[in-house]
Amino acid sequence: MAGPVRIGIVGGGWAGMAAAVTAVQRGAHVTLFEAASQLGGRARAMNVDGPEGQALPLDNGQHILIGAYTTTLGLMRSVGLPLHDSLLRLPLGLPMAGGGGLCPPRWARDWPAPWGPLAAVLGSAQWGWPERWALFKLALAWWQHTPGPDERTVAQACLGVPARVMDELIEPLCVSALNLPSTEASAQVFWRVMRDALGGSGLAPWAASDLLLPRVDLGQLWPEAAARALQSQHPDRWQCHLGQAIQGISRGPNAWTLQGPHGSTEVDRVIWASSAVVAAKAMQALPASDAQAWAAQTSALQHTAIATVYTHSPSATLDAPMLALRSGHGSNGAQFVFDRGQLSPHEPRMAGVWAWVVSACEGERESITTAVMAQAQALWPAAGLRHLQTVVDKRAAYACRPGTHKPAQRITDGVWAAGDYTEGPYPSTLEAATRSGVAAALATTSA
Repeated sequence: MAGPVRIGIVGGGWAGMAAAVTAVQRGAHVTLFEAASQLGGRARAMNVDGPEGQALPLDNGQHILIGAYTTTLGLMRSVGLPLHDSLLRLPLGLPMAGGGGLCPPRWARDWPAPWGPLAAVLGSAQWGWPERWALFKLALAWWQHTPGPDERTVAQACLGVPARVMDELIEPLCVSALNLPSTEASAQVFWRVMRDALGGSGLAPWAASDLLLPRVDLGQLWPEAAARALQSQHPDRWQCHLGQAIQGISRGPNAWTLQGPHGSTEVDRVIWASSAVVAAKAMQALPASDAQAWAAQTSALQHTAIATVYTHSPSATLDAPMLALRSGHGSNGAQFVFDRGQLSPHEPRMAGVWAWVVSACEGERESITTAVMAQAQALWPAAGLRHLQTVVDKRAAYACRPGTHKPAQRITDGVWAAGDYTEGPYPSTLEAATRSGVAAALATTSA
């Protein structure tokens, strides 16, 4: 192929922007099409009306990163993002609202994995020795886990674990990582996430198990920062078209054609980085049998929903930037609450703004809001919490149940998929998305 390879990327979410940065860094000419008016996909910035009518730069979903997300963090660093200003580092721990949970002692917070997390378990004053010993053995099993077929759920794999450990650690970790309760979630995938977090290598100076909470909105955290870097450093090899949905894809004798609202664009290879539903529909139009098979498998994926409920309190603050919440508030009760004021202390507008995350939620926005506000009133009756906005993503994550098989990234000759639903060891996380984008870019820029 004469000259630099021309790559068309459909979708400007985290996977699409990871593909764009990697492909441009490898010398390709990249043209990206995003149907929305901004980059970020399912993890993007949005404005929410504050208590005084002012615009609050929040997100369409609250996210957590961990130190083991080396691909995501490495990409951020490669475009010059000041990571220590953009992410708040917390050592592994899940303090519960009202007390309890995994609260690591100070002397264990900076130990490397796996010794830091294991010492945190043994040194947690919140639990008795039976709970500590049970979790110590379980953590060793995670660390030593060898990936392989496992048709059990997380609950089945944790038989015999004390109820308090399940309620205060396993269940919150499971639902936050896989967006499913332990009775439905795949033990194989959960074990892989826990193994990487407890025994893997984080991006220095962070430990793999460190929790990294965004201090800025998700647009600034990756997609917008990546686009600015590409425009500044490689303007001759980067084009970005916002608000332009690709309406068709076809193959000619020498190139692929992407049909947009304002005309067609010819490229040598395509990375389709939209949602699974949109990607499957687009690939059904291709005559190739492998593309048809890929579309059928992708269409069969089941998805689960996540809601983020934003509230405001005129004066209250949480005991920590993030707290886990006990079950018992119905199927639409939140599992975590985040104090955005503590995460962004230099942004006065964020004071008193809390984000309540409801994983694996069901029903409509109104019922979810009602459940969370009742939960909030029960937990902090004197806080005077006021509802700001509820955001529901009904296809936030693929349903990571035992036996679920994700579609391959290769769709057909010259066309690759990128997204957190494609093949790989992780559930629907930011790291799964960026890994898929990097892998697709490496494949499409290889000779």
